[in-house]
Amino acid sequence: MLDDFYYDSVDLLKQLIATPSVSRDETAAADIVESFARNKMAGEVRRHQNNIIVTAPGYDPSRHTLLLNSHIDTVKPVEGWTRDPFSPFEDEHERLFGLGSNDAGASLVSLMAAYRFLTSYKQSYNLVFVASAEEEVSGKNGFESVVSQLPEITMAIVGEPTAMNPAVAEKGLMVLDGEAHGVAGHAARNEGVNAIYKAMDAISILRDFKFEKVSETLGPVKVSVTQISAGTQHNVVPDVCRFVVDVRSTDAYSNEETLSILRNAAGDEISLIPRSTRLNPSGIGNDNPVVKRLLLHGRTPFGSPTLSDQALMPWPSVKLGPGESSRSHNADEYICLHEIREAIELYTRVLHQLTL
Repeated sequence: MLDDFYYDSVDLLKQLIATPSVSRDETAAADIVESFARNKMAGEVRRHQNNIIVTAPGYDPSRHTLLLNSHIDTVKPVEGWTRDPFSPFEDEHERLFGLGSNDAGASLVSLMAAYRFLTSYKQSYNLVFVASAEEEVSGKNGFESVVSQLPEITMAIVGEPTAMNPAVAEKGLMVLDGEAHGVAGHAARNEGVNAIYKAMDAISILRDFKFEKVSETLGPVKVSVTQISAGTQHNVVPDVCRFVVDVRSTDAYSNEETLSILRNAAGDEISLIPRSTRLNPSGIGNDNPVVKRLLLHGRTPFGSPTLSDQALMPWPSVKLGPGESSRSHNADEYICLHEIREAIELYTRVLHQLTL
């Protein structure tokens, strides 16, 4: 049975590679996934925009529910590809090249295979699968748009390239627009209050700021000022200076807590406005039932610095999938075919007869 699922998975992945699915332009790929789900996956298949939702037969609201999720979209191909990124190519080492092969096509098709296996047997939990869109841009028409349509979820597995080691924590993201105000004046005279200098003082504080709590798996919150702009011409003291702060939050604090701490540190005269606080950090312990099973199979938990649809999930989740994160978003992206087979086998061993 697993052999059949494996070959189906490789064929499906090749179809998806050959179908451009850059974020916000995933309709053709969603059509392929929906068709496969309707033909091969037991249960109710629904489509919300370019997200595909499959609910296993026999859903019982009194039982716990496991969610399997990965995404169908890709980034744009970067410069440096030595072959067509949309032409699946298998070399003599059984590496399958193509855009989205590693991130996260291999995870997507492997989880779909695991779903097919798990629904072939009676499980003690409900099972839901979601193939999501717009993950690479954290788009509002992606996973976030289907959360309200899902039943109550107990636990989620998010398919991303982790070499099948569980990412038990993931950093969140906030982008802050900072602003310092001064008073305009002539640069040749001792006039005005220079907003750049006020911004520099705040930036220095943010650069050196140390949070009291440090995540065991993700380390400290990372704060980086990445853009700055001010002034209209050389002889005018600027009355406003704007800057952008990239904040990689951890499970030691919520995004709202992190924002409050940074605002207090920067001072009342500096405005820090978040573009969004929705991309939250996450973390679970090694006593989680899925993680415990993975530990028994020799897998190594770690904290992930990269963002995924985990950031939009209000329930416990673990990131787990075939491939290596270092291959993602690079030219000549590839997945080893044995990694897909091994992923299907590990998913099914860990999740079959799981008790949530």
